[in-house]
Amino acid sequence: MKQVYLDTFGCQMNVADTDRMELILFHSGYRRTQEKEDADLILVNTCSIREKAEQKTFSLFGELKPLKMANPDLILGLTGCLGQQDGKKLLQRMPYLDFVMGPDQVDGIAQAVDRVHDTGKPFVWTGFDQEKAYTIPDLPLPKAPGPSTFVNIIKGCDKFCTFCVVPYTRGREKSREPEELYREIRHLVDHGAKEIILLGQNVNSYGKRGLENPIPFHELLYGVAEIPGIERLRFTTSHPNDFTRETIRAYRDIDILVNHLHLPVQSGNNEMLKAMRRDHTIEEYRDLLMELKSEVPDIALSTDVIIGFPGETDKAFEDTLKIMQEIGYSSSFMFSYSPRPGTPANELTDSVPLETKKQRLQETIALQSQLTAEQGQSYIGKNVEVLIEGRSPKPGYAFKGRTPHYWSANIEEREGVKPGDTVNVKVEKVSGHSLNGKALTREEARNPFSPGGRRVG
Repeated sequence: MKQVYLDTFGCQMNVADTDRMELILFHSGYRRTQEKEDADLILVNTCSIREKAEQKTFSLFGELKPLKMANPDLILGLTGCLGQQDGKKLLQRMPYLDFVMGPDQVDGIAQAVDRVHDTGKPFVWTGFDQEKAYTIPDLPLPKAPGPSTFVNIIKGCDKFCTFCVVPYTRGREKSREPEELYREIRHLVDHGAKEIILLGQNVNSYGKRGLENPIPFHELLYGVAEIPGIERLRFTTSHPNDFTRETIRAYRDIDILVNHLHLPVQSGNNEMLKAMRRDHTIEEYRDLLMELKSEVPDIALSTDVIIGFPGETDKAFEDTLKIMQEIGYSSSFMFSYSPRPGTPANELTDSVPLETKKQRLQETIALQSQLTAEQGQSYIGKNVEVLIEGRSPKPGYAFKGRTPHYWSANIEEREGVKPGDTVNVKVEKVSGHSLNGKALTREEARNPFSPGGRRVG
């Protein structure tokens, strides 16, 4: 078989798209390699949501250029959101590229490679599928899925937040038919998946338009939960405007729906939220989470925060720190604002000085580190349930995994433990958002007075 090297920047949607391309290319005669020098085809799946991701992409292609010069038969492809955004500009900047593709062309990756072989001419393939619903053709899996597996349920976004490129790079919302999703999930579970993560730019908008058999998101959760063999169910990402009371009740009612929610706040200030076109107030956001906490007291929360959006005053920034402290997020993705071409915010004056952005970002990171550390210390000496996902890169530990509350965990070597197992782990150390410890035997886990220590309630 020929060999393909795949690299991915950006969100979980891009990770899922890369996995999809790997599957399609496998059935076209390609096997994945971890070595660029051995590849017949190199694909870089790109992100354009922040300037830093673009810079990393251009840096990587600078490293790939000598490989192309030394081997003209090597095919170089750029896919993803940056491809959709910049198209022909990328071929002008990097004429050694063979093709540029957008996210909507993922299922056509084999045809793109064939076109390079047939014509030898570089090309751009972008645009959007006009269908409101979308389907993913079934293909036999070349390898077992991981214990934790993404399933795309909706692509695109209709929110048009002023800072966000997603509606322009991934198009409008398009959901998949529920029966197709159930079929895919049953297949993944039959081949070893233990945790299903439902994926979309805004999963809460699932089923709102275009489906032959439309159902709202919370009903999809109940439907997935009925599939035998699923041990854990998650979803990401959510939008406060579409997060319903029925979904809160699903957290309460569905045992396998883990007690973790990622709900981006972006800012704690109403003027900033209005400028971002988030279409909700911070009071509405807070009330939603307070209601969720009242139904599910054990819920863990994480978020996204943008620092230094145009017009952000000292007070607006302090409001963001205030909501972070009040909610008590276990983790956050925190970024300095950078203008994105084609977005409404790109027309605004980037009024917050760079040094101010840096200072505010460091304050935000420090606060989140404090919140995470305080929560992490509460786990010391307790037992947590961990789904083992694979080998740990951390020295001194054999396996890595996650708790239901989405804390990462590193586990010491123990005979009989393997990826896909769910084990009880006694937490001995905490590092950032990682819990580190040893797996317990069933007897130790059952006995709260054993050397395994106390259980987490």
